[in-house]
Amino acid sequence: MENKNSPKAPHPEGELYLSDSSPVNQPFCTETLGGRYQVSWDEDSATTPLGQLAFFAEFLKASGLFCSLHETAPFHRTSPNAPKNVDVIGSLVLSILSGHCRYAHANGLRFDGVAPKLLGMSRVLSEDSLRRGMQHLSTTHVKATQQWIGGHLAACTKDLLELEWVLDIDSSIKPIYGKGEGADISYNPHKKGRPSHVYHSYFVAHARLLLDTELQRGSDHSAKHGLPGLFTLLDGMSTEQLPKMIRGDCAYGSEATMLQCEQRKLDYLFRLRSTKKVKNLLSELEH
Repeated sequence: MENKNSPKAPHPEGELYLSDSSPVNQPFCTETLGGRYQVSWDEDSATTPLGQLAFFAEFLKASGLFCSLHETAPFHRTSPNAPKNVDVIGSLVLSILSGHCRYAHANGLRFDGVAPKLLGMSRVLSEDSLRRGMQHLSTTHVKATQQWIGGHLAACTKDLLELEWVLDIDSSIKPIYGKGEGADISYNPHKKGRPSHVYHSYFVAHARLLLDTELQRGSDHSAKHGLPGLFTLLDGMSTEQLPKMIRGDCAYGSEATMLQCEQRKLDYLFRLRSTKKVKNLLSELEH
């Protein structure tokens, strides 16, 4: 007879062993932006970069993220032969998911007959079409493009930022090989004497979740050039989303940075350069 007062396990039993006849090994359907697709596993085939795209496409349809991304893109074309927004944004998404880092790499996807349909696209665009599309955004509609990208980034983190979190700020130097717009010969610890770009980044500490980043000329590597973007990001947050503290290295330990933090009533933790005045102050505090 079972004892009703006996303690119950706080967690259910683990999953049972799945045999070869389990439904997991059988074909199943996924709902994507291009319709319903049947997915099956082939243990003898080699792994491909886009082998899991069917499941990611199902997530994009269920969340509505991809449709929102290309429907709100600030493209303003008048030519009837211009590519659709979904083809431009979709080609970039597929190229990024494949690990590409140049426009020319996207040409390797142009003859893929499955991947574009999963995202509801008609085709993968050439590198020239992608380059012209991005140039159109970066030169003609700069402010609208920044609001478009910034809005989608903020939507991904707005609920998470209501918890207590710490904001880390930092800058990274990227050497440029060849001729690039804004590539200046300046501070470059990796390749001295070579042109570079600088990334001013703002992200959630420990989680390493990027909130925003700014690409600037190589000569704008000092911390002061990243402060306008930092405080624009903070001013766009609600009171509940503001960080518990802002952290940075000695490059941000300046009077201007600390003054702006204090005006917004934000706690901060910055390293200080070991200058003569700082050493004298520390010695006075010790005595």
